[in-house]
Amino acid sequence: MAFNELTSRAVLLYDEWIKEADPRTGDWFLMSSPLPQTFIIAAYIYFVTSLGPKLMENRKPFHLKEVMIVYNFSIVAFSIYMCYEFLMSGWATGYSYRCDLVDYRSPQGLRMAWTCWLYYFSKFLEMLDTVFFVLRKKNSQVSFLHVYHHSIMPFTWWFGVKFAAGGLGTFHALLNSVVHVIMYSYYAMSALGPAYQKYLWWKKYMTTIQLVQFVLVTAHIGQFFFMKDCPYQFPVFLYVICLYGLVFLLLFLNFWYHAYTKGKRLPKAMQNGGAVANGRTTANGTVTKNGLYLNGSTAVNGSAVANGKAAHSWEGHQNGNGVCKHKEE
Repeated sequence: MAFNELTSRAVLLYDEWIKEADPRTGDWFLMSSPLPQTFIIAAYIYFVTSLGPKLMENRKPFHLKEVMIVYNFSIVAFSIYMCYEFLMSGWATGYSYRCDLVDYRSPQGLRMAWTCWLYYFSKFLEMLDTVFFVLRKKNSQVSFLHVYHHSIMPFTWWFGVKFAAGGLGTFHALLNSVVHVIMYSYYAMSALGPAYQKYLWWKKYMTTIQLVQFVLVTAHIGQFFFMKDCPYQFPVFLYVICLYGLVFLLLFLNFWYHAYTKGKRLPKAMQNGGAVANGRTTANGTVTKNGLYLNGSTAVNGSAVANGKAAHSWEGHQNGNGVCKHKEE
């Protein structure tokens, strides 16, 4: 009885609340109700955390190099297009970067709303990142941070498109699109193979770029709380965006700490306290020159010598992708 009463009250509240929705977006794909996207997100979480790894447990990983190259370059192109549309529909054509309200009336406002929907839809496309991890048996890459990010973004953006598709609440989408142009360009080039490794010197800045993104998002949206008069139509979304920026800033700082400060993403020789460079001594007291001695193997000028056999290898990863190894015996 109590459950039925609670359900009825929730339905009434939803009906009242949905009356405030933007009528322009009501008939767009996935926008009629939050239920379809909820099912998609739930299915995504179940597949990448449970069903997928079980299905792949006794199977060989899929070789998806070509698929990954096409996918990543497609995301780059789509992100560039969204950057352009965000700029032309407001952020480069009149927005003040302060108290920018949602425009529900003009053609340019409709253009911004459509761009917001494109951004929302792109979040479902990006779920393929995790699906590819699972199919390639890169389960270590399916972290809480990764799954949380790919789940919470489309869920919250449904409400943004439904009620407030424009204004100062869209700055983080523009910024995120810019970051994705950089990120997916790196992923695509990494998947191309060893010939492109020399162009990936900026890999070390990737996490820093993400951290800067969340600092800028938090700083920009934080202005609202110090403005004396900013009649933004749905301020609740600004609180959500601010919380989003802070949460992801903390999560990425935690990732940075464990990956780089504690050395989990440094070369294994350095993780073990060994120094690798020009005649420095490793933890085991072995002297190296332009290379390193590890477990009886010598790396000299990029070529590894092990048990009298020469070998050289390159390993690039794009979300764990583009691994390429070659040996000569």
